[in-house]
Amino acid sequence: MKKILVVDDEEKIRSIIRKYGEFEGYLIEEATDGMDAIQKVKENSNYDVIIMDVMMPELDGFSACTEIKKIKDIPVIMLSARGEEYDRIHGFEAGVDDYVIKPFSPRELMMRVKVVTSRVRTTEGQADILKYEGLEINFTARTVSIDGKRVEMSPKEYELLFYLAKNKNIALQRNQIITHVWGYDYYGDDRTLDTHIKLLRNSLGEYRKLLVTLRGIGYRFETLEDSFE
Repeated sequence: MKKILVVDDEEKIRSIIRKYGEFEGYLIEEATDGMDAIQKVKENSNYDVIIMDVMMPELDGFSACTEIKKIKDIPVIMLSARGEEYDRIHGFEAGVDDYVIKPFSPRELMMRVKVVTSRVRTTEGQADILKYEGLEINFTARTVSIDGKRVEMSPKEYELLFYLAKNKNIALQRNQIITHVWGYDYYGDDRTLDTHIKLLRNSLGEYRKLLVTLRGIGYRFETLEDSFE
C-alpha cells in the first residue's frame, strides 16, 4: 500500500484528507507543521507522496519542502489558499510537484495523488551526454552543467529538460510534453507547463535561447551544432 504524509496545522483538513485517502486504499500519516514533517521524513522516508499546506506555524510548506527534498526526493503536492503565479513559481522552485488551491475537492486531490504516485521515470539506462558549447546534459547521471559548473534544478525541471533535449530540433506539442513529464492522466492546469518552462529558462541562463516557443503548438529544444557522447 502506498503511504501519504499529510502536513497541515488544521486538524479538520488532515481529517478530510485521511478519510478520502484511506477510502482510496492509502496508508495515511499526519504531521502538524513543517518541522514535524521533516522529522517524520528523517525517521521514515518511505512515503510515496506528501500533501502539505503552505501556511503553517514553526516552518512554512515551501521551506519544509526544500529541506525534505535534501533528505529524499519524495513527490510533494502543495495546498494553498493563494494561486498567484508568484506563489506557484516559488513552490515549483522549492521542488513542489503539484499545486492545489484551497478550497479543494478531496476527490480531485486524490486524482492528483494517483497521477503523482504512478509516474514512471523513463531516463534510467540512458547513457548519452549532450553537449552544446558550454552546456552539458548528462542523461545517465541526471546532471546539467554550464561551463563546468553544476546547475541545480527541481526534479520536474530535469525531467522537462531531458525530454526536450532527447527530442532536440523536434516540435513537441504541449499535450505531448505534459503527458510525458506529468503523466497521461494529468489532472491539472496547463499553465504548469509554462511556469516550468520559465523556471527552466532561468536555470539555463544564456542557454535559455535553446528553448524555443512555438506559438499555438508547444516548444522545441533547438540546437544545430551539438554532439552526443
